[in-house]
Amino acid sequence: MAEEKKGGMTVAEAGRKGGVKVAQERGRAFYEQIGRKGGETVKAERGHEFYEQIGKKGGESVRASRGPEFYSMIGHKGGQKVRELIEQGKRMAREQSRERLDEMGNLKKGDEE
Repeated sequence: MAEEKKGGMTVAEAGRKGGVKVAQERGRAFYEQIGRKGGETVKAERGHEFYEQIGKKGGESVRASRGPEFYSMIGHKGGQKVRELIEQGKRMAREQSRERLDEMGNLKKGDEE
């Protein structure tokens, strides 16, 4: 039904074409704005519990399709990423500290780690 052809184009093709045109004319901010408005409306009409229900339903669906080990895998990846970001932050802090010391003339060459 949604794929009826009129004028040589399916409904889906026409919708996609219209969406591309709107995106070119109005930009990303337009979609962010209408998405935010829609989210606020749903929140006002259905409340916090609605989001809990759909989140739980989505989680159950993912568990059914990918298995519980999927959650273990993404949790492990998340932990690794956090560890990398912490180490990166520490390196940047050490570098900034060295630069400040250099500017004040307190760091001698060869004293670096």
